[in-house]
Amino acid sequence: MWHDRIVRAVVQRVESAWVDSTVDGVTERVGSIGPGLMVLIGVTHSDDERIATKMAEKIWNLRVMDDEQGVMNRSIADTTRAVLVVSQFTLYGDTSAGRRPSWIAAARPEVAEPLVQRVVSELERLGAAVATGRFRTDMKVALVNDGPVTVVIEL
Repeated sequence: MWHDRIVRAVVQRVESAWVDSTVDGVTERVGSIGPGLMVLIGVTHSDDERIATKMAEKIWNLRVMDDEQGVMNRSIADTTRAVLVVSQFTLYGDTSAGRRPSWIAAARPEVAEPLVQRVVSELERLGAAVATGRFRTDMKVALVNDGPVTVVIEL
């Protein structure tokens, strides 16, 4: 059931990443970073500001960046401070029945947008240079994964 789900993020260490947004046929690059972390965030119905703040702190302190010996001992706080955050309701796609995912566990945009913005605001408060996608638009996301390093966070 959707009520026992929690905020979910896919975090990728990247050499570079960018997101383009298309509105009324006009495409614009709305966010880009490099190197840093690309974060796709999915929000569900039971999420709140407290969990969004906790997610930002987890991303900020996640030790997936290399130290001088090439070991993942450093966080984004210790290195580039660059984060690209893109809302991704499809992280809550339920594929357990049939061939078409159900999106019932994904929060509606009017609920998800302020919580994703809370993650962004908290990351900025902590010292991150944050780029973002744009809600309710057709987005194209590109990245050059470093490592590759990809981690799923659920809080």
